[in-house]
Amino acid sequence: MIRVRTGLEELLAAPRPASHGRAGLITNPTGVLPDLTPSATALLSAGIRLTTLFSPEHGLRGTAQAGAGEGDSTDPATGLPVIDTYRRPPDELAELAAASGVDVLVFDVSDIGTRFYTYVWTMYDLMVTAARLGLRFVVLDRPNPIGGVDAEGPLLDPASASFLGRAPIPVRHGLTPGELALFVNRTIDADLHVIPLSGWRREWHFGETGLPWVMPSANMPTLDTALVYPGTGLLEGTNVSEGRGTTRPFELIGAPYVDGRFAPELNGLGLAGVRFRDTWFTPTFGKHAGLQVRGVQAHVGDRSAFRPVLTGVSMLHCLRTLYPGEFACDPFLDLLWGSASLREHLDAGQDPRGLCSPVSWLGQVELLYD
Repeated sequence: MIRVRTGLEELLAAPRPASHGRAGLITNPTGVLPDLTPSATALLSAGIRLTTLFSPEHGLRGTAQAGAGEGDSTDPATGLPVIDTYRRPPDELAELAAASGVDVLVFDVSDIGTRFYTYVWTMYDLMVTAARLGLRFVVLDRPNPIGGVDAEGPLLDPASASFLGRAPIPVRHGLTPGELALFVNRTIDADLHVIPLSGWRREWHFGETGLPWVMPSANMPTLDTALVYPGTGLLEGTNVSEGRGTTRPFELIGAPYVDGRFAPELNGLGLAGVRFRDTWFTPTFGKHAGLQVRGVQAHVGDRSAFRPVLTGVSMLHCLRTLYPGEFACDPFLDLLWGSASLREHLDAGQDPRGLCSPVSWLGQVELLYD
């Protein structure tokens, strides 16, 4: 297998002037070399003047659950101070970055290709910080693990902007972190430098890269999870369990009111690349914790044909149709979807699947890879 080389490897092979000076590294457990050496250790060994670490949601070690960080600390492996950036306001981020004394911020975190996954918005916020303070910003690029050929879902409505989406991109955006940084920098105007991957092809899923899969967060254990997440992650804005508190988060979907009609209804839609198995599960935390619920497990077969956003919206439509008295969604769905349109369709009993039409998106951005 031809192995993809990450931006971290490319930087270590040929250090760029953009990385010179006192550096702050934005990273988490996904920032590793192929031999699993952490990027902080690798950069220090290469003589980079790394002075501060910055962590996104879930923390530097990845121990925090959704909606939390690990707090400021000292990294025992390197002895460097760790600044927890999660949900810190812009003025505070700027103060912390300025106080750290860094000249350059380096981003080395894997994304999973979904707008409402927050790591790219940590990148966005710290790019804004870099522009404000006159710092260089370097992105060490990594693959989009669910492929870079397809985009799905509407562009973000600015009225629904939040930390789940800062810029007008689709739910499934199809970009690498470096490509996304180039897109958002049109409005930020930071001193941006992207260290590209080598050997990556847009149609590849992560299993074809030859790189080790490292859990990006506590409830993203496998590539299968990442594949379904752009669609089943939408269930977080409903009273249906999205499988948190199980060993198959986002693949298991269920609620106390679901019965044996759900799986056949979904399979009857003929959704490409996926089948649904009737199943029971008991979440240990999250929605319906400690209750035995019925639902489905999504089994993705043909990854290239699979359309996760259409699949997730189809699941919402089936739940609303089969269980109109029990199923409910809430305004959090607007932040996930990027507008109120999906919730309004569901509340009105309308079929929302037309909202999933593929967007003409990838032709609007600067793509770094074929």
